Amino acid sequence: MTAFAQQKFTLSGIITDAKNNETLIGVNLYFPDLKIGTTTNEYGFYSISVPQGNQNLIISYLGYQNIQQSISLTKNSKMNWALTENGEMLNEVIISTNQGQTNTRTPEMSVNKLSMATIKKMPVVLGEVDVIKSILLLPGVTNAGEGASGFNVRGGGADQNLILLDEATIYNSSHVFGFFSVFNPDAIKDLKLYKGGIPARFGGRASSVLDIYQKDGNSNDFHMNGGIGLISSRLLAEGPIVKDRGSFLIGGRASYAHLFLKLSEEQKNNSAYFYDLNTKLNYKINDNNNIYLSGYFGRDVFAINKSFSNIYGNSTLNLRWNHLFSDKLFSNLSFIYSDYYYGLDLDFIGFKWDSGIKNYNIKYDFKNYISDNFKLNYGANAIYYNFNPGTIKPSSAESGINPDQLDRKYAFEPSLYIEAENKLTKKLSLSYGLRYSMFYRLGNSAINLYENNNPVIFNSDFQIYEKATPIGQKNYGKNKTIKSFDNFEPRFSVSYQLKENQAIKASYNRMVQYLQLISNTASPTPLDIWMPSDTYIKPQIADQVAIGYFKNIRNGDYSLEIESFYKKIQNRIDYIDGADLIANNAIEQVILNGRMRSYGLELLFKKNEGRLNGWISYTLSKSEQQTPGRTPDEIGINYGKWYNSAYDKTHNLAITSAYKLNEKWDFGANFALQSGQPVTFPDGGYQYGDVFVPSYGLRNQNRLPAYHHLDISATLTPAKNKDRNWKGEWVFSIYNLYNRQNAASITFRQNIDTAVNEAVKTSIFGIVPAVSYNFKF
Repeated sequence: MTAFAQQKFTLSGIITDAKNNETLIGVNLYFPDLKIGTTTNEYGFYSISVPQGNQNLIISYLGYQNIQQSISLTKNSKMNWALTENGEMLNEVIISTNQGQTNTRTPEMSVNKLSMATIKKMPVVLGEVDVIKSILLLPGVTNAGEGASGFNVRGGGADQNLILLDEATIYNSSHVFGFFSVFNPDAIKDLKLYKGGIPARFGGRASSVLDIYQKDGNSNDFHMNGGIGLISSRLLAEGPIVKDRGSFLIGGRASYAHLFLKLSEEQKNNSAYFYDLNTKLNYKINDNNNIYLSGYFGRDVFAINKSFSNIYGNSTLNLRWNHLFSDKLFSNLSFIYSDYYYGLDLDFIGFKWDSGIKNYNIKYDFKNYISDNFKLNYGANAIYYNFNPGTIKPSSAESGINPDQLDRKYAFEPSLYIEAENKLTKKLSLSYGLRYSMFYRLGNSAINLYENNNPVIFNSDFQIYEKATPIGQKNYGKNKTIKSFDNFEPRFSVSYQLKENQAIKASYNRMVQYLQLISNTASPTPLDIWMPSDTYIKPQIADQVAIGYFKNIRNGDYSLEIESFYKKIQNRIDYIDGADLIANNAIEQVILNGRMRSYGLELLFKKNEGRLNGWISYTLSKSEQQTPGRTPDEIGINYGKWYNSAYDKTHNLAITSAYKLNEKWDFGANFALQSGQPVTFPDGGYQYGDVFVPSYGLRNQNRLPAYHHLDISATLTPAKNKDRNWKGEWVFSIYNLYNRQNAASITFRQNIDTAVNEAVKTSIFGIVPAVSYNFKF
């Protein structure tokens, strides 16, 4: 009888939103009497082994009503659940670092989540909820300045972030040079930012992973929602293809501020706008098979007086097949295409410039729920890259420009991984894995050869670095291997639960990045070029350790997270003084391989319940770079000493809050304060004829002034929403309430009247009021 009583059965199934059949990611299933639980995966699937008999089950998900039910298990069972929202919600994105309470039961750490729920009061510039702007309020995440694109995680560069949209790589996450992100909030289902303890299934970047999934679409009924703002508008439609089995989603955004320029005679030939499109189809073939087809297309257009035009953007496509081999083995097979395009037309010079990067990706992932204490994930991934550093074409036959093609580059990056989640005792849990990655830099191209294999030489007479002259070339045929690399990337996390509501955690991960972004700016620009590792550009290798303390207070009404991290990166490139990066077919002549390190302390305190909720995050950190000399005679950069990286922000404070006054009015506020960005200012100069020529000091030894601003918002929801299908709301917001003139840059020039060298500050935003109307029907 004892053996019979201990027999276990597998409970598995899919959890969805009752209103639209949308699968839900990260839903908690917990058996309080057994003190065991699990969560749904990226496709809403769960599996857990439970002892035979009657068991109490609690299913919870932020923004939805809990399900508490007693179930009787006498055999392996499939149970699908549909959760009901807590009230009617218009916006579908909430900023919630760990879905309310801090997770103290699993070894997952250094992870922040943004899930479906009810925040519509996040005040942001130009009045639209923005994913990238929102994650800047989390600890360890900063930006490169006002209106800058990208984001920096734990002192790393923006190029060191792997950004995935439905598993497809996004190479540029910004519209209009950083004013908007490429992610339409109406189309987003779930977001997760990994800052450390990164699972073995992810690879290819050195600092972080931002993993984003689009909504599937409503398979019950047809609905539309959108928003109308002063600068841009958006519209999304979703509905069933076959009721309860298949659905579609299509959403678009566009800005139209440039149309107002047409009213001005001076500006009527200028343009600056963006548009994008999100699409998704899904179909349930049967209980064990689902297929998905998702895509994204976005473009930015910038033009000045018909003499200059710039078009750039991302395109992605992903075909996925989910297959359930058994109630314990789940699989996902994906075929993915990503394309980043950059086009430049300089009519006044007479040439067109095209560049970009494409990749073709196939990946097969398996999740094996072996027992309630042991889960195994494994899979394979293969990516083929096509790099176009630049194609130059004449804009007309009369331009006199000769067509030119910088050497196209090709690469192949296969990998294998395996990772395990292992609960050893009621208090001790482990997560460990290994990724084996390979990289092949392929022909068809010629590689420059240099004396002593050194493309950069040091001139000891003038104490400067100079380009070396090639002594020849070696030609490689199509798909012939020029250089190959392989690396083992171990991952490890551990959690020890001190009490039911508190735990300490630690993690280690190694990440290898085989792509380098050729840019000498702190913030990525569309003109930046991605390059593969090769004979002269080595892959970046990052090692990071972290330790933290996590606690829920007053039954989860409040949460506290404290983490400390240390990260070091090998082969982080820097550029010699005067480096020319644009249209350079021998980029190895202007770069040096160095190293990078960052370390810091992160604090996050959250109020999860009540009319007033929000969080305070603070990060104290240091990010440094070192490029020492290669021989005793070389001085390196900054004499070989550690110097501030362009992403070093000593202090980073963010406060965000939301207050529900009543059924009609909701209010929100954000405050952000960061140390100024490191820059290099001139420390002297000399007169050359009639021109004053500045001389510069050590790299990044100066800083811009501190960056800070306060944003507020108010949301009005009309009472008549309850009685009609059309539901609307008005969102009023003010960005930079006290009109802080944050410095985007500081340049130096000679005053014409006094001949004195003077500083000139450039600011992008002052106070920016905005109003938008959101609707749903």
